[in-house]
Amino acid sequence: MEPPGPPPAARPAPRIAFLSGDAMPDAAADRFAAVVARVAHAPTVLILLADGDRLRLAGAHGIPADWPSHATTPAGRTVAGLIVHHNRPLTSTDLAADPRVPPQAPARELGVRGYAGYPIHDPVGNVFGVLAVMDPEPRCWTTGELAALDDAARACAAFVAERSAREDIDTQRRFLDALLQSLRTAVAACDAGGRIVFANEALRQLTGPAPLLRPLAEWSQHSYLKDLEGRPLRREQVPLFRALAGSHVRDEEFLVRSADGRIRIVATDAQPITGEHGRRLGAVACLRDVTDQRMTERFHEVEAAVSDALAHAETVQEGGPQVLRAICAGFGWRYAQLWLADEATGELDLVADQHADAEARALAASVSAQAEMIAETARRIGKAVRESRWGAELAVPARSGDRTVAVLTFFADPPEAPVDPPGAPPDSLSAPAEPLVAPADPLVAFLSGVAAHVAEFLERRRAEELTVALAHSRDEYLALIDHEFRTPLTSISAYIDLLRDTEPDAAADELPGILDVLGRNSEILRHIVEDLLDLAGIDNGHIELAEEPVDLAATVTAAARAAEPRAADAGVALHLDVAEGTTVRGDESRLRQVADHLIANAVGHTVGAGRVSLALTRPAPAVVELTVTDDGLGIPVEDEDRVFARFYRSARTREHRLPGVGLGLTISRAIVERHHGTIRFVPCPPPGTRITVRLPACRS
Repeated sequence: MEPPGPPPAARPAPRIAFLSGDAMPDAAADRFAAVVARVAHAPTVLILLADGDRLRLAGAHGIPADWPSHATTPAGRTVAGLIVHHNRPLTSTDLAADPRVPPQAPARELGVRGYAGYPIHDPVGNVFGVLAVMDPEPRCWTTGELAALDDAARACAAFVAERSAREDIDTQRRFLDALLQSLRTAVAACDAGGRIVFANEALRQLTGPAPLLRPLAEWSQHSYLKDLEGRPLRREQVPLFRALAGSHVRDEEFLVRSADGRIRIVATDAQPITGEHGRRLGAVACLRDVTDQRMTERFHEVEAAVSDALAHAETVQEGGPQVLRAICAGFGWRYAQLWLADEATGELDLVADQHADAEARALAASVSAQAEMIAETARRIGKAVRESRWGAELAVPARSGDRTVAVLTFFADPPEAPVDPPGAPPDSLSAPAEPLVAPADPLVAFLSGVAAHVAEFLERRRAEELTVALAHSRDEYLALIDHEFRTPLTSISAYIDLLRDTEPDAAADELPGILDVLGRNSEILRHIVEDLLDLAGIDNGHIELAEEPVDLAATVTAAARAAEPRAADAGVALHLDVAEGTTVRGDESRLRQVADHLIANAVGHTVGAGRVSLALTRPAPAVVELTVTDDGLGIPVEDEDRVFARFYRSARTREHRLPGVGLGLTISRAIVERHHGTIRFVPCPPPGTRITVRLPACRS
């Protein structure tokens, strides 16, 4: 038996160690020992519990001051150890003369004479402790005292067993708490009165703080809970409320706002907790964040819709709206745009947009009207969005190699705080609807993939167009040989044959006329060959172009002045409107060639009295624009896509027998593109034609 220490009067009572935590305080065991001491009329009482081959003190009363406070003795050498070993009481009138007691027993060494000890049993009858009463004087124990000690040992067993059961329950609760806190699944529980009694860390991260011991209605009323359509959940729709009412909820999905402010999708299971006879004790709910899973599914659906749209579209103008519609529908966005980037200038043109309401259409108009170059467009879009109610914007480039061929832009509603409006009923869980937004990195990665699809589509269509253009060019060359070359060569050959067949004297009279025809047809052939060589050299880069500041206003003005005599002879009035600050960088002679071609083409196609207008403006800081408009024959709608094709001559041109082989606009386009600009046919009210050239301006 381990020797106990001095009594409370001499030193603090020893720490009770037979129960952990706060399940059985030291004072309770000490008070029990004191009661036993009074009943047995004994000065000292010990409650000892078996702990392996040792006995440890659990409670005590009346420990003498001279007893050591720290000593260790194997249980087999103690009197209490004999009681545990033989599982029966041991009483002794005088331990000093009792042969059953080991000579080195601590009780003898401490001067104990009278001793009575009873085993303490667990519920199945095993000995797990000893209740010992000691007296420093020899003592004869009465039958009543021994019976009282037996009853006290039994009471001590029940007392310790009840405390041990509480400790087991507490231990299990702590294990369960630790398990639930370690789960990544969010767990919440409420009692029968609807008060939150448990919320693990995963729940707090998913939905924010859940105040314990507060009514569930109070917590849910100020939490963001909506169905998948964005409608606020009513109180009776909240899973934990439904479970408390007796329902079993399985895999129902809702929207919640997480602690970091994001809207998440959760799959919820909930069920009631019932006790004996079906009594309702409370309810528990488990919430799993399935946002990433649902977003992956959404990504697949949108990607399939985008792929289908592009697979069945002939042009980006046809497929673009379907692509934007699929993305906006998939992510709940209400406004999106598709911009094509001009390879030469980097200028953006809006080719498709998707908007759900009048406000979105107004924003589309605002953004479109301000779009100029890529950097300028980004700045303008940002400004337009900031001035509107839209709170989220995302722009994703569609790239082919190191080139940006298109830009996708998306806009969404700004996030709003999920609070009830003033005067909302207590059971309302209303909050503003808001689209589901995926985490930034996966969303950007997905949209980058969509942009790559768009870029691939554009490059594929471009390759197809080039293939068609190549075949068409081959046919045009054959037509050129068949017509443009054959006609003058036939004329030359015929007059040569005529000279051979005519007598020398007669031929002398016809020679001047024949030489005029031969010279005129030779000039036509030379002009065609020079244009073809010029075009080939510009296209393949063999012709070097200067790169120096060019005052385009002076160049266009000079071209207009040079064309005035011919225009006057044709009855055509030239109107010139030139703005200041229209300097570009390039080759002045080649830009003059473009101006000459455009003016000559406009004058030549204005049959009878008419007007040709030249407007040189700077519509944006980075752009200089030349627009040439005539009120002549115009371009048939079915031929608008062929305006800049080699040897293109419309049916109206051939009908009026206007001169030319159809290379002027083709050469002009090649020169403009070598200057990193664009040249376009712009539809205008009939009759007439409008051609616009846009070139990068020199920064002032």
